[in-house]
Amino acid sequence: MPKNKDAVSRYRWIDERLRSKQKPKPTLENLIEYVSDKMGVDVSVRTIQKDIQDMRHDPELNYMAPIVYDRSSGTYRYADESFSINNSPIEEADLQGLEIAIGILEQFRSLPVIRQFEDAILKIAASLKTNREALQHKGLIKFTRSSQYKGAEFIPEIVDAIKNLEVIRLAYQSFDRDKPNEHWVEPYHLREYQHRFYLIGKSQKRNAVLTFALDRVVKLWPTNKFFDEQNFDDASYFKHAIGITVHDADPENVLLSFTPRQGKYVKSQPIHTSQQIVEDTPDECRVSLNVVINPELIMTLLSYGAQVKVLAPAHLAEKVAEEAKAMAALYQ
Repeated sequence: MPKNKDAVSRYRWIDERLRSKQKPKPTLENLIEYVSDKMGVDVSVRTIQKDIQDMRHDPELNYMAPIVYDRSSGTYRYADESFSINNSPIEEADLQGLEIAIGILEQFRSLPVIRQFEDAILKIAASLKTNREALQHKGLIKFTRSSQYKGAEFIPEIVDAIKNLEVIRLAYQSFDRDKPNEHWVEPYHLREYQHRFYLIGKSQKRNAVLTFALDRVVKLWPTNKFFDEQNFDDASYFKHAIGITVHDADPENVLLSFTPRQGKYVKSQPIHTSQQIVEDTPDECRVSLNVVINPELIMTLLSYGAQVKVLAPAHLAEKVAEEAKAMAALYQ
């Protein structure tokens, strides 16, 4: 929700005053006085007027509050007296995000820094479960079964190895191999992406920084061998990547043309931090990205179907077109 904390507080106080049984119903001046008193600062007429409009119509807030103005008395009220912004259904993405975060914390419960907050984590997890079940029962929201984070049992050992600069030995089962392959790895960084954990570290066998999915780690052993500290900067390493795959290739300028409708979603939830709006007209929304061309980027573009066209670079457009043709051929 792209609103600051003061705005959210004002919505709450306006909602409280409109739900109050106190008579008469509040005028604009009453609302200003009430909110100013609760906030401890003077709130302007224009601010409260905008807050009312946002509560009524802002799609990002999604309150859609039925606030009506009675011209004869100059007062405001809810058309539905049972309405409250606190009763608005929580978006699935928000609750799923909270559920994922709790799941991650529970997987780290053996770490000392997490153990001291274990009671709080368990309380939040129990509350989330109760509220989720209540929402599902009411038919307001439906959750898919949460990921079990296969391979997360290795996280405490990996975290200790990262902190202690200790080389770890992995038996790693790639999808394209029949048997596990062994790696001695200098572990640098752990990362979660799409419900999977990944270890980024230097394989001594390959003498290169590789990414290992924890759900494909068969076994892990300590080695009692140590490496010199590496100044690994995860922000820089993943700066130009969508997803988890990082190539040695330089980032490229990618130009995409979205349909106007899809453009609204892309503007509200950018594909990458480098995203820039190049052109926004009734006919198209054109955006640019500065990213490396990796499998996650291609899969993301394919997920938009006919709602996007790759304008540049040419080799990316050709790759996406080839994949689209192969998909179409499956249904002929």
